[in-house]
Formats: sequence, structure tokens, C-alpha cells
Amino acid sequence: MAHKSGFVNIVGSPNVGKSTLMNYLVGEKVSIVTSKAQTTRHRILGIVNDEDYQIVFSDTPGVVNAAYKLHENMMEYVNTSIRDADVLLFITDTKESETNHKETLERISRLKIPVLCLINKIDLSDQATVEERVDYWSKRLPNAEIYPISALHGFSLEIIKNRILELIPESPPYFDKEALSDRPMRFFISEIIREKIFIHCKQEIPYACQVEIEEYKEEEDIIRIRALIIVERNSQKGIIIGKGGEMLKRIGREARQEIEKFVANKVYLETFVKVDKDWRASDEKLKKYGY
Repeated sequence: MAHKSGFVNIVGSPNVGKSTLMNYLVGEKVSIVTSKAQTTRHRILGIVNDEDYQIVFSDTPGVVNAAYKLHENMMEYVNTSIRDADVLLFITDTKESETNHKETLERISRLKIPVLCLINKIDLSDQATVEERVDYWSKRLPNAEIYPISALHGFSLEIIKNRILELIPESPPYFDKEALSDRPMRFFISEIIREKIFIHCKQEIPYACQVEIEEYKEEEDIIRIRALIIVERNSQKGIIIGKGGEMLKRIGREARQEIEKFVANKVYLETFVKVDKDWRASDEKLKKYGY
């Protein structure tokens, strides 16, 4: 049997379940997941390897209309994902009737590659609504295959994976067979910390934050990490730190516990907060922070 490899890219609106789907299909947590929209900022690859195949899944930011320079950069990740996919997974849910970016939907409708339209969160809906959504998307994306799923509970995802294996082309692997992602360890650690900020901080604060790993040092029995949380305003810095430093301690404690599971080792984590005014609107600063 010839070896198969392919890029399977996931696109859709914010908060429809792209990262939950990605993590399930990869079998590891490679994308952070929260109930807030626009949690994912980067294009993140998750690699599934077997003797006869390699599937390179790609999670992307939610499709948005740009309000910041950061959003423009995020949308470029989405556009690239549409261009270089072997199979495209367009994910929606039972409540969404239109994507908030019609141009992207029009581009998907014109694609010549296989498109699987996944209607997520059917566990939160009823049969009549699911059938109505299937009919709706069948008309909007006539060339797509439609699948109702629950990414959270894994419903129909083995069917999706098997269909992907049928659709990806014959090819040697693109990455080392031991690789889980194309991202370095520092990236995943920064994402874990950023996830805790999303969970515990409200309103604009999570969106104004960026996390940089200044030090990652592996010793024999412990990993020492120094992380810098960057915000845009002094008021945001105060909220992140919290009264008596309690919020920063909570974020650091929960992040450390999850990082220890991720690296399978004890971790000593130091966190600091710095103001970098309007970093989301600056090309130079976005480049500096990896966007």
C-alpha cells in the first residue's frame, strides 16, 4: 500500500469548535480551547502519524472582519489555509446561519479540492434543527460533503477521519514521523498561559494579551520557565496582577500544573507583566511577537 500524506485545514467562524475538533483528531491538546471567540491567533499544525499515512491538521483563527492589524494577520493564516489544503474542513454549528465573512464562504464554494462541511454541537440541538442545517448547507455548499458532528463528544469523528484518509493523496511524509506539531515547546507553553488568561479575565483583557517565553531551561529534575505577559495598558496590567497579586498567582499556578502534564516533568514557572502600548496595531510589534 502506497504511503499517503496530506494537509487537512480547518476553517470557520469564531467559537464554532475548530480547536476542540483539532485536538480530538490529533489525540493531543495542541490548540487552546475556551468559550470566548477568537481564542486561536496562529495557524497551528497537529500531525497524526501511522505507518501508512501522515495527516497534517491545521487549526486556524476564526474568520473575522478585521478591527485590528492583528486581525488582518490572523485572516492571512485563514486565507493561506484555504489555498494550500488537500482537504478542507469547514466547521459551523447548529446556530450559525451565515459565516461573518461572506467572501471566505464564496471562496470555499469555488474550491476544486474536497470540502467536508461539519455541523458541530449537535448534542446541544434537536433532530429537526440538525436536518434544517444539513439542508441549508447543502444548498450553500453544493460541492461539499455534509456531516453533523459533536467535536466535544467525538460523535461521527471516526467517520470523518476515515473519509479524510480516503481523500488525501499518495505522498511521502512532510514531517518527521515522531513530530506532533511544527511549533516549538515555547509556543505551546505560551499558549497554555494565554488560555488561563482567557478563562479568568473578562472583556478586552485576554485579547490585549500576548505571552512571550523569555527562558526555558531543562535541568535534570525540573524545567525552569520565565514568562512575560504583555498587555496594552497599565490598567490591564493591574487586572492581570490582581489584588495582592492573586490573579497572576492563579494564572501561574494553573498554567504550571498543565505545563507539567504536557512536558511530563516538574516545572518552576515565573510570570511577569509588561505594558507594550497598542502592540496589536503595529506591524513591527506583530512581527516581533511572531504574527
